[in-house]
Amino acid sequence: MGDKIRYRPLDKKRVVPILNKISIFGGLSDEQLTRIFKLLEGISYKAGEVIFRQGDEASHIYIILSGTVKIVVGADYEPLELVSFSTGQCFGETSVIGIQPHSATAIAVTDTELMVLERRDLLSIFESDKELFGLLILNIAREACRRLHKSDEVLLHYIYHK
Repeated sequence: MGDKIRYRPLDKKRVVPILNKISIFGGLSDEQLTRIFKLLEGISYKAGEVIFRQGDEASHIYIILSGTVKIVVGADYEPLELVSFSTGQCFGETSVIGIQPHSATAIAVTDTELMVLERRDLLSIFESDKELFGLLILNIAREACRRLHKSDEVLLHYIYHK
């Protein structure tokens, strides 16, 4: 995960209200959110630092506690920004559940605080709480569909207005 790993403890009173607003945690009970919170770790990046590179193994779901992250392809050549994420948004989840390398590079635009959920912790939920795991996977699938739909709209707009 990036060049520097700087884990730090998270403040539950600060984090849980943000988790409530994140689409992949939609519909979870307070008890389930608390369970997720216990699995999260905090990490920070300075502006300009790479969080992960295109082609890296996907091992974490990233949730932005503060700051902005941009997702780019071709970061080492002619970078093309695909999307940016800010507080309360998450990224990396489709690569984690798809068990595929990252298709783009994530870069901190500003000093950024992230919460991360490791793949192994997600899989531990599968072993111990199938209902929670099912809800998480369904929510991740819904978010992936929303993003795909948005990408389709952008592509169609580009094609029709060329």
